[in-house]
Amino acid sequence: MFQQCRALLITTALVFCQQVFAHETTSDLSKYVTESVTVSGAVENKLILRVNDLRQFPPQKVGEVPLICQTGANVGKLENFKGVLLKDILEKAVVISKDHNDVKKTIVIASATDGYKVVFSWSEIFNTPIGEGVMVFFEKDGKPLSEDEGRIAMISSKDLRTGPRHVKWLNGIEVRKIVD
Repeated sequence: MFQQCRALLITTALVFCQQVFAHETTSDLSKYVTESVTVSGAVENKLILRVNDLRQFPPQKVGEVPLICQTGANVGKLENFKGVLLKDILEKAVVISKDHNDVKKTIVIASATDGYKVVFSWSEIFNTPIGEGVMVFFEKDGKPLSEDEGRIAMISSKDLRTGPRHVKWLNGIEVRKIVD
């Protein structure tokens, strides 16, 4: 009985995760493809970055990141991708901090053209190992990203469950102070 329940739970988790990752057919994906990402909000320098602009940042390459969905199920992996650290982008945009403690109340919202959004805290990006793994990427296996990722995507590769903060079709990075 235990084995049957376990198998049913694993099957249900896999089906759920596959539904999360399998949004639409390839022909429908072209409407989500991003050619640029805008950095806005509480920054001194609003940025609109295309892939060629991202190539000007210090490059980061990652060999493999497992995609683990929020249920803990393994749904695949990202391999051989190239991009830049989110914190390098934020340093160029210059997060506004009028008071020494403002950054402690600041979040970063990454948005996709399909409405998907994820949140990071400033402290998480700049004061933890997570920040060394939050990448805006634009190349996989030496080639531009395909339509199923958009031309620009994001992954938090140091998360234990990487799937929930894998943003396909990344088009916005907003910096926001959430409390006074």
